[in-house]
Amino acid sequence: MEPENDVAAEYQLTTNPALTGFLGRCPRCQRGHLFSGYLKLARGCEVCGLDYSFADPADGPAFFAMSIVAVPALAFALWFQFTFEPAIWTHLIVTVPVTVIACILLLRPLKGWLVCSQFFHKAEEGSIDRAWHASEKERKARF
Repeated sequence: MEPENDVAAEYQLTTNPALTGFLGRCPRCQRGHLFSGYLKLARGCEVCGLDYSFADPADGPAFFAMSIVAVPALAFALWFQFTFEPAIWTHLIVTVPVTVIACILLLRPLKGWLVCSQFFHKAEEGSIDRAWHASEKERKARF
């Protein structure tokens, strides 16, 4: 269900994939929704018809969320420990849930950013350029 080829003239393509992704908007028209659930990508944009099957952020959002939350969570745990000197089980019911909730809250905006970045940069699965490798092999054989 792709629209005509003059997409750039008809839609306002994103120039800021991070902002568009954080807002959960379609990278092509910036009006449609990127998600059909909290983390589930929609099949396509309901406004411009862009098929989101190109998108595969894999574990990227989880990696970035954990990396971003790790230092503040550690700082909070240390502050909590040295200020109140609680038992270890108190950390399990305070620090762990705060860390997990912070990671979950970051997953959707980070996933949106990665999907929009894939569209913006025209990312695709890597492949081997067999013609280039063959020409390099021939070039090296000559010398």
